[in-house]
Amino acid sequence: MSCFGCCGDEDTQRAPDNRNQYPGSHPARNDAYRTADPTPKGPQPVKVQPIAVPTIPMDEIREVTKGFGDEALIGEGSFGRVYFGTLRNGRGAAIKKLDSSKQPDQELLAQVSMVSRLKHENVVELLGYCLDGNTRVLAYEFATMGSLHDMLHGRKGVKGAQPGPVLSWIQRVKIAVGAAKGLEYLHEKAQPHVIHRDIKSSNVLLFDDDVAKIADFDLSNQAPDMAARLHSTRVLGTFGYHAPEYAMTGQLSSKSDVYSFGVVLLELLTGRKPVDHTLPRGQQSLVTWVIFVPNTAQVISFGAVLFGGWNSNNCLVNTGRPPQD
Repeated sequence: MSCFGCCGDEDTQRAPDNRNQYPGSHPARNDAYRTADPTPKGPQPVKVQPIAVPTIPMDEIREVTKGFGDEALIGEGSFGRVYFGTLRNGRGAAIKKLDSSKQPDQELLAQVSMVSRLKHENVVELLGYCLDGNTRVLAYEFATMGSLHDMLHGRKGVKGAQPGPVLSWIQRVKIAVGAAKGLEYLHEKAQPHVIHRDIKSSNVLLFDDDVAKIADFDLSNQAPDMAARLHSTRVLGTFGYHAPEYAMTGQLSSKSDVYSFGVVLLELLTGRKPVDHTLPRGQQSLVTWVIFVPNTAQVISFGAVLFGGWNSNNCLVNTGRPPQD
């Protein structure tokens, strides 16, 4: 189902020019000259803007992923499996094979075109794409340090996986600032603006020197028509990160992403998952626990244990506003 609008053609029939009629007279009704209904009927062709990344041959994709073999499989994201492969140009890539879909090729290409033009140091870069029959592949830059979720909680979907090295307070601040800049770019500077819809710690990818980048856009929601996206009633995203108003109504805005990002910040601050069913009832939801915690001492203690050192304690303790000389 296409969500791209289409303007009427120039050859749309128009009412006749009545400038030569006598003043006050009315032209006789003639259905042959009625203005055509401006609303297009049926599926309309999608106009594809130039795509800013190259196509990757399917034989190269199969070669570098070992035929989409299990040894190259590194995870399953939304809407597809992800494989690692080194492209022929020498660049490592996370290669996402999209799940089967009835979406028309032209519609997908229009969405790929939009994502290909997202250029920011804190947004994961699309390197290329491939459409070969029913096989649809997107190649993104590879996150050398994994995801923030993996670093904080252990690799997602792997039973018994252990968290990565403990992040210092400085590292956490740098990751938070980088991810915030990426989200700001999507919301305010990208054209058209992008609403992510699934901001979570596993969609914040980490690179060398603690560079954080926003990843894993749902292409089906990157329609040029912002109104169509705002009024979608299909709730997407991940439980524990949903803004309450979005979960209840399905009405989307950039504020929904900002709420989800706030949950990610709480994860960074406390080291807790957004929802942890191993904890007592009343403490399982991170947001609820933070809201109803009697005082900030418990949150501060989390920071002191996780980050260590006096710097984290000093940053977390409530103090008076410093004088402004």
